[in-house]
Amino acid sequence: MKILLFGAGGQLGWELQRTCPAGVDLDVVHHCDVDFRNEKSIKNSIIESNPDWIINAAAYTAVDKAESEENLANQLNHLAVAQIARTVRETHKKLVHISTDFIFDGNHSVSYLPDSPANPHSVYGKTKLDGEIAIKQILQEDFLIVRTAWLYSSHGNNFVKTMLRLMKERDALQVVGDQIGTPTWANGLAQCIWKAVGKDIWGTLHWTDAGVASWYDFSVAIQEIALEFGILEKPVPISSIPSIQYPTPAKRPSFSVLDKTETWQKIEIIPVHWRVQLKNMMEELI
Repeated sequence: MKILLFGAGGQLGWELQRTCPAGVDLDVVHHCDVDFRNEKSIKNSIIESNPDWIINAAAYTAVDKAESEENLANQLNHLAVAQIARTVRETHKKLVHISTDFIFDGNHSVSYLPDSPANPHSVYGKTKLDGEIAIKQILQEDFLIVRTAWLYSSHGNNFVKTMLRLMKERDALQVVGDQIGTPTWANGLAQCIWKAVGKDIWGTLHWTDAGVASWYDFSVAIQEIALEFGILEKPVPISSIPSIQYPTPAKRPSFSVLDKTETWQKIEIIPVHWRVQLKNMMEELI
């Protein structure tokens, strides 16, 4: 089986490479290898690779910056995705596309199902939703969309690494406590994707680690594990603040817990709590 991976340089792309199953010929494409603003460049990269599957882990993910760069975010998260889908249809390939919890408005109090109504409040969320819609319109049923949230890894920049740096630099931290979701180790997401590909699963699925947390809860856990592993020498006070005290250009969903029940059943995987996965990842930082 040959698979073409877009977004090889990101957190998920890196984890997909190091968890790649035996028997898979993985053709990796970095941002410098293809121009996602050019339809011909996208099409040629797929035709030249001639894969069985395409995994699109590439995206414009600068959530706040997207508010002032809407055209670029739309190009990468929507128009480029539509071109990938058109080429997939023309060349009879299979597509896995990675999406986000930001397509939801956060007004729920129960976990979002894959078919829950979407209502994004940010440019990032809207452009990611438009990418999903394009895939569904072009490919009908022959696609797999995997939505995830709060992604981190030992590779690249993310919330965990930012918190560890701030915990070393500052005497105290204030972290938003009224935005609720679930942290996700990119390694677990990568393994979910490989299992889904192996089982030839189609449709829209959700994947995060198990459990629920606020950003404040996540930060406290990061510090506790970092102290246990000797990554930090001493603790700093962490206080919870409402999001209104930490305004950002992009509005975040206040509740974006994704329901993974269907995913766990279809790919026959045992869910792992986010604190366990956080510890597994942070072992790599020692």
